[in-house]
Amino acid sequence: MTAPVIEPLDYRTAMGHFCTGVTVITAADEEGPVGFACQSFSALSLDPPLVLFCPMKTSGAWRTIERTGRFAVNVLGEGQQDVSSVFGSRHPDKFGAVAWKPSRSGSPLLDGALSWIDCAVEAVHDGGDHHIVIGRVLELSAPNAGRPLLFYKGRYTQTVTDPGEAIPRALSLDSFLTWPVGDDWI
Repeated sequence: MTAPVIEPLDYRTAMGHFCTGVTVITAADEEGPVGFACQSFSALSLDPPLVLFCPMKTSGAWRTIERTGRFAVNVLGEGQQDVSSVFGSRHPDKFGAVAWKPSRSGSPLLDGALSWIDCAVEAVHDGGDHHIVIGRVLELSAPNAGRPLLFYKGRYTQTVTDPGEAIPRALSLDSFLTWPVGDDWI
């Protein structure tokens, strides 16, 4: 039996129903800083601390990351739609449009991000028209107060809880990270 052909627009529409956070992946070399908005970011492992993201194979920023072996993940807050728009476009001077500073390894850290994670490239795998990049966490920030910038059904959206509202213990991240079942995520 032959699998049905999946139309790209149908695939994009279906995947748009999965809410994601918005990050900006950054790097720098002697030619200057580079970065792009990225929704395909995730935690991968606690021990060792690993993350993953998936850049398009044609990404110019990816070429810099591949060359330097370093990158930073900037987790955007709900008030940073403009930052996401700049880094999701072909803006000629992305880093002139935002405030930033270099991490210890040289990757740009964007002012106002909820948090940042500085990484070294650990491995790269084929992912169709994208690469699957695994990064080893070198350093990270404590999270800032605020809500994340989310993307859902082709639009920015937000959470409905207040940033200071307590999450019930049964639903906290600690519960997921220490879940006793061996086949869970993270």
